[in-house]
Amino acid sequence: MAQITFKFEQGEDIVIFANEGENLLEVAKKANVAIDAPCSGNVSCGKCKVKLVGGEIDSPITRHISEEEYAQGYRLACNSKVTGDVAVLIPDISAAYRSRMKIADLNSPEEIKIFNDIKEQVNEAGLPFTNSFSVVQATMDEPTMDDTMPDNERLRWKLTEVLGCDNIKITYFALTKLPEVMRNANFDVKVVVKKEEEKYYVMDVFPATEDVKAYGLAVDIGTTTVSMVLVDMANGEILAKGSSGNGQIRYGADVINRIIQQNQPGGIETLKKAVIEETINPIVANMAKSAKIKPTQIYSMLVASNTTMNHLFMGIPADYLRMEPFIPTFFETEAPTGKDLGVNINPHAEIGIAPNIGSYVGGDITAGTLSSMIWNFPELSLFIDLGTNGEIVFGNADFLVSCACSAGPAFEGGDISCGMRATDGAIESITIDKETMEPTYSVIGDEGQKPVGLCGSGIIDIIYELFTCGIITPKGKFCREGKRIKHDEYGIGSYVIAFKEDAESVKDIELTEVDIDNFIRAKGAIFSAINVMLEMMDMDVSLLEKVFVAGGIGSGINMQKAVCIGMLPDIPLEMYKYIGNSSLSGAYCMIMSDEANAKVSELSKSMTYIELSNHPGYMDEFQAACFLPHTNASLFPSLEMK
Repeated sequence: MAQITFKFEQGEDIVIFANEGENLLEVAKKANVAIDAPCSGNVSCGKCKVKLVGGEIDSPITRHISEEEYAQGYRLACNSKVTGDVAVLIPDISAAYRSRMKIADLNSPEEIKIFNDIKEQVNEAGLPFTNSFSVVQATMDEPTMDDTMPDNERLRWKLTEVLGCDNIKITYFALTKLPEVMRNANFDVKVVVKKEEEKYYVMDVFPATEDVKAYGLAVDIGTTTVSMVLVDMANGEILAKGSSGNGQIRYGADVINRIIQQNQPGGIETLKKAVIEETINPIVANMAKSAKIKPTQIYSMLVASNTTMNHLFMGIPADYLRMEPFIPTFFETEAPTGKDLGVNINPHAEIGIAPNIGSYVGGDITAGTLSSMIWNFPELSLFIDLGTNGEIVFGNADFLVSCACSAGPAFEGGDISCGMRATDGAIESITIDKETMEPTYSVIGDEGQKPVGLCGSGIIDIIYELFTCGIITPKGKFCREGKRIKHDEYGIGSYVIAFKEDAESVKDIELTEVDIDNFIRAKGAIFSAINVMLEMMDMDVSLLEKVFVAGGIGSGINMQKAVCIGMLPDIPLEMYKYIGNSSLSGAYCMIMSDEANAKVSELSKSMTYIELSNHPGYMDEFQAACFLPHTNASLFPSLEMK
């Protein structure tokens, strides 16, 4: 047996024993060590880099590690075998999906504007922000030798008087607090209650002197990123926002790899723990601390995620989603509780799941459709969610149809060698001087923050800039030379965005031809899906009046650039609107408004799901779209005039 020591730039060492010949990435998974591995250990993404700091390991050099890096001790964990005792450092960037967890207090108007806008629109559409939670005061007589009524009955009698209802249930959590709280408060208490039809549930109890509120949690579980907001259930005030990479990503960047991992021994529980114990619970703890509340004061949670993530989050086998006839276990289901799933909120808090409508169109899209408001418009509109899977909804107040395409994780920084999610250190916008080929960029974070990589909006920008500056061909190949253009030993070209001395990186931040090809395929999937879906409806882009683009890919998408590279249809730019993380804002509306929640259920039942793979011309459309901007120039008439 060999001793493997994992060291971190921040945090304590983790030591585990392994057999000689074991794969280092698999050993890390067993030790619950977070190493980003979007390709699930196929030696294709190059993101699971570790640094050898003691001992030796069998790890051949690959194209993902330069000779200089190799000499410094860098190795790919997925391409390394244990040969004896060894110590490796996990660089911060390799564990960025965990180490760069972000908690924000949402003070800036820009940060909260989308939520305020959608709240106003939902209210105007007749879905008021009212829900079943309230806080009521109960002042009771203290027990005496002549009045020996037990605490729970004493509280029930008083609440029957206050609420006008005699069907009152006290949860186990509240019951355990009851004797101490009632006596410390001289039997003058405030209780958090939840109404369900003609019944009230006592969720919690506090002294009447405390400022008691009911809190809720809206959560977007993405394949790549998990985001959430903590809200005051009385008025919809957002108290904190948190985000982190999905801990499951080390088992693969896409849902198929996750499903395959789930089939391994103990895989169901492993993936469930990765998203709940490693991802959601730490964010919840930090958000609660930021808001100065206890996690047990969170009495409701609403999750919006794709169909596969819904299954993995709940610990339900997802294998049948990827096999014909692609049947999920549920579209809608009864809500589990915090205790059922091990989420560290109030144990009796129900965890609502936004309904799915197909194997590859899930609750993130039904919640996002609510946010887009296209269901309330007479105009023909598109709603496009740019994530690991690209999902599209088309319609208006009379009908809705949806489809999904496999865009891959490029829009969220995956499949891109220098890609990352939209957090501190991410380049979110960039321009390139046509003559000098020198870049100018903005980086997410505090002033002076050095770049770490590219997030989705930055990737769109740089592809546009490289193409319009004549640095790459329509097929994404480099056709100019300069100090920022490099070619490796395999002949693969790249553009250096930031040299390592100017970056928070062990090497230059560069975009390669492989990265460009991955992105072109992602944008081609989106564009071809739009075209095919409209064609199946016997319509075309000329009929569109509004297009809503969503996705947590940065500060927003430059629509003009997205059109010029052939990602979005060539229609007037004023028709486009970026609406941010619509899955999260939709979940926010659903948790705050019982009527909005019911509306999403109604939308999910009325929306028609189109399976693109059944369309005989889809692959031809996709291949035609894998070009900048497209092989059919007539689809982009405004570009021809420039």
